[in-house]
Amino acid sequence: MDEFDIPIFKKTYELYKEFYSFRHAVSKQDRYTIWQRCENLILDILESILWASQLSKIEKLPVLEKSSLKLNFLRVFIRLCKETRVLDNKKYILFEEDVDEIGRMLGGWIKSTKDR
Repeated sequence: MDEFDIPIFKKTYELYKEFYSFRHAVSKQDRYTIWQRCENLILDILESILWASQLSKIEKLPVLEKSSLKLNFLRVFIRLCKETRVLDNKKYILFEEDVDEIGRMLGGWIKSTKDR
């Protein structure tokens, strides 16, 4: 199995590229605080997905659960970006929809790992 063909990996990869593309539209003070934190979380989640794809079923669950927790942190920080006007509503909705879809995919992966 090619780990780069995993749909959740592709979706998270695209989320990072999309997020990164807005980086220069963000003020310097925000770019190096909350925006950087969001970018780092997306990269951590991407890394964890790749890592989990290489692990045995027993080892996979804790990595996936940690990814889920980081995704929840990302949700909170993206909402905070909207509320502090770092993100406008249109971009917020775009990112929130992607994060929700990744969350559903991750939840399904966690469930299928637990069921085995």
